[in-house]
Amino acid sequence: MPLDTTTKQKLINVHQTHSTDTGSVEVQVAMLTERISKLSGHLQQNKHDFSSRQGLLKMIGRRKRLLNYLRSLGEDRYSQLINKLGIRG
Repeated sequence: MPLDTTTKQKLINVHQTHSTDTGSVEVQVAMLTERISKLSGHLQQNKHDFSSRQGLLKMIGRRKRLLNYLRSLGEDRYSQLINKLGIRG
């Protein structure tokens, strides 16, 4: 499920590291988190939508890899993003 442009722009404005940043790790993780939450809601209502479930698992894996990369860049950036997004307990 794609994100509409207003939601994307809001996520970019909140998580960007500088004024022209649109593709940093923080922005990518924020967009994936938003898509994952929307798709999770869809799958709760449509339990037999197996192709969407497969897409959800791929997005979760991509987010996990990006978070591991962000952790390797710096623990403080990682923990700030986790707290800001409210993921991982």
